[in-house]
This record gives sequence, C-alpha cells and structure tokens, in this order.
Amino acid sequence: MEVSAIEQLIRARRTIRQFNEKTLSKETIIDLLEAAVWAPVHSRKEPWRFILFQDAGRKQFADAVLHTFSRDELERWEEKLRSDYCERIQAHLLVVIEADPRQRVWEDAVGAGSALIQNLQLLAWEKKIGVVWKTNEYNFDPDFCRMTGVKPGERIIGTLHLGYFDQDKIPKPRLRTPVRELLTCISSAAVEEEQQQ
Repeated sequence: MEVSAIEQLIRARRTIRQFNEKTLSKETIIDLLEAAVWAPVHSRKEPWRFILFQDAGRKQFADAVLHTFSRDELERWEEKLRSDYCERIQAHLLVVIEADPRQRVWEDAVGAGSALIQNLQLLAWEKKIGVVWKTNEYNFDPDFCRMTGVKPGERIIGTLHLGYFDQDKIPKPRLRTPVRELLTCISSAAVEEEQQQ
C-alpha cells in the first residue's frame, strides 16, 4: 500500500530537544501559526492566543522558569538552562487558552489547542524546524504566568521550544502499540452475535 505524504510526515516527526544556534525568524513562526490555526474548533470563537519569546526575550522566559526552581534545582540547572534557553533554542512559544469553568467548553478549548499544537509541529517538521511541547510544572505556577504575560483567567496548555537542529540528532522512533490491541469494534456482526447469546 502506498504511503501518503501526510502519513510519512506524521510518522517521521520527532520531538527535538537538541537544537543548534541557527536563527529562526519571527516571520517563519508567524507563517507556521497562520497555517496551524486551521485546527478544528467547536465554538465560533477561537480559544487561543500566543506569547512568543525570541532574541533578548528568551532571557525573560528563562528568568520566569528559574523563578519557579528551588535553591537546589537552581544550583544544579541554572547554567545549563540559561545556555539552552537563551542561546541554542531560538524561540519559546506559549499557547494560552481561556480557563472557562464550564467543563465542556474547557475540554473543547484544550482539544482544539492540542490539535493546533500538533499542526504546528508537523508544519515545522516539514521545514526542518524542531519542536518540543512541554507541560512542565512551571506552566501552572502563578508567578511564571505573571512574569510571562499570561493574564488572569488564562491557562497555558503548552510551552513550545522551537529551533533548527542537526539531522544527526533526530531521535529514534519509539514503538507504538498496534491499534488492533487497543480497538474495541462494535459492528452489526458483533451486535448480532451478542444478541444470539
């Protein structure tokens, strides 16, 4: 069976954690987002907005992350994190949605935002731009949110680190469970068989 281009892209994409220092332009990220926002949305209002940290703004992002660390964590990670976040990783993008108290509205927004993030990851991969999607503890820290411009009543559903990478740093794929082991199929034949028992 012939594999389509979109299937090849989906199967080839990897989470990238090792970036090089090649410049990634703001315009390229905007172009990616302009296409990614065509994710399915169940309401008339798109639930998301974005906060982008680039160039010197990466220091503000790193400071906000480090603000959430314990003294021990700072001693262990500050130097490496500053090097990675302020030099190697070219952009940090927060995907933010409204924190609606109605469960269905909230879940619809999270689902739509997640679809947008996957769109972005695939579009970026096609342009040889790596992405790692993080949902670390700092995403839920009120001080981190305040320091990064997240408004009251908003929640971060993903911190995306973006940048170019060296092709020899692409991680090997992790195996997926065969779908037949995860699928419960309810068909007319299965229903008839159950009724006969």
